[in-house]
Amino acid sequence: MINYFKFTPVLCAAVAAAAGFYCYGLFKPEWLLFTVIILFSAVSFVNSLALLERKPRKLQLTKIFIIAAAAGFVMGISAAGAGRNNVNFGIPHDKVTAIEGVLLEDPRVISGGRAMAVLSLRKSSASGALRVSSGGRITVFFPEDNALTLRQFGRGTSVFTEGVLRETDTGWVYSAKSMHIVKRSGAVDRMRTGVRLNLISRFEGKSWGGLALALLVGIRDNLDTSLAVLYRDTGLSHILALSGMHLAVLASIIAFLLKKPLGLKLSAVIGAVIIFLYCFLVGPMPSLNRSALMYFLGVFVILGALPKDPMSILALSFLLQIIIAPAEGNTISFILSYLALAGIFIIGQPIIALLSGKAPDFLLQPIAASCGAFLATAAITCFFFGVLIPMGIITGLILVPLTTVFMIGSMIWFILDIFSLSGFLNLPMEMLYQLKEKIVSVAVNVPGITAINLSVTLIVSIALSLAVIVLEYRRRAALLKVKPFE
Repeated sequence: MINYFKFTPVLCAAVAAAAGFYCYGLFKPEWLLFTVIILFSAVSFVNSLALLERKPRKLQLTKIFIIAAAAGFVMGISAAGAGRNNVNFGIPHDKVTAIEGVLLEDPRVISGGRAMAVLSLRKSSASGALRVSSGGRITVFFPEDNALTLRQFGRGTSVFTEGVLRETDTGWVYSAKSMHIVKRSGAVDRMRTGVRLNLISRFEGKSWGGLALALLVGIRDNLDTSLAVLYRDTGLSHILALSGMHLAVLASIIAFLLKKPLGLKLSAVIGAVIIFLYCFLVGPMPSLNRSALMYFLGVFVILGALPKDPMSILALSFLLQIIIAPAEGNTISFILSYLALAGIFIIGQPIIALLSGKAPDFLLQPIAASCGAFLATAAITCFFFGVLIPMGIITGLILVPLTTVFMIGSMIWFILDIFSLSGFLNLPMEMLYQLKEKIVSVAVNVPGITAINLSVTLIVSIALSLAVIVLEYRRRAALLKVKPFE
């Protein structure tokens, strides 16, 4: 059964919010004010017409859509302003010799053994023992000697570090030369860090352990860098980045275990609690947050508090996420995550309808989803990475099921390892890991499409998308004409 979305007020608000959010800075303040005035003037005009009409229902709906667009546009502009990282050192940046702040994320070990983390600034120091209050977020690179210590303390820890400050195209970066722990994180964050350290210790020493940690909890410190490069070059980096696919596996396991004994509604609520705790353990990741938000909204659908409309749920999730965490809206993973899912709903569903009966469902569903996501994200991918890799669609059909099996196997291995019973699973997990590595090693030899003009990519992807939608519209129109004579 194919579900088609309707253009609802919440979807209208989300589109307007996206326009306001991503066009922020392109318009002068007076232009933005003029746009808002025009929108609200349109509401007044439509309202006046509705009073003169005998059947004003359509005009009332038009008014609702205009109000939704105006509210969404203002919301997008406000979120964009709130999400901007305005760093204030309190002293001239060329005088900064040391900084102090709180780790906003778990430090990540990068090439060379160094650690990287985002710091919320609290104080800046200059020579002569001058210390002033500061604010903003700054990326800090810590020496290799500090990487293990930082991993032990984790997110929420206050640190003081001396080093060198520099400005890059993406913002301020600080290269630390020394680091001191000023204050440990709170009790809850310390417990969370302890759980993460326990996970790392159990999977360490396994050739496949780094991939398991990356897929289960997003810890990529032990992931083979050459494997990560292979996934990137085959257009499958999203498999390694926690997102809807990974949360779907967790949600499926929860449903399998709880739905029958507890019923649909209660199992959905308990599942929401489990997923909330899981997201807290993993830490802030835009694509994972989007998936979690949609799951929570889906629970409201099950409880009857929201209508069952996938695109409206996606739109509401977008609005909530840019309000709760506006800075995430500027990340590539956030943009690609929402565009990909929108492509699956808008383009993928018509592809399924057009090819229904012409291909097995177990192939048709993932192919349609991959094609929809690819077309929706092609222009953004071209803009940021300069290459399109269509081969990723085919390779993904093989790797996504294998990754699901690998994730479930990793969970079972971890549970059994608590009781020292996991030994018999080591060989199957190693073989599955080697198989996945072999597949991406072969797929990487298929070249992508490089040196593509952004405008051409956008035009072609829109044209193909519209062609699919029009063909499906014509098919449905023809089907409706035939039905009365059956």
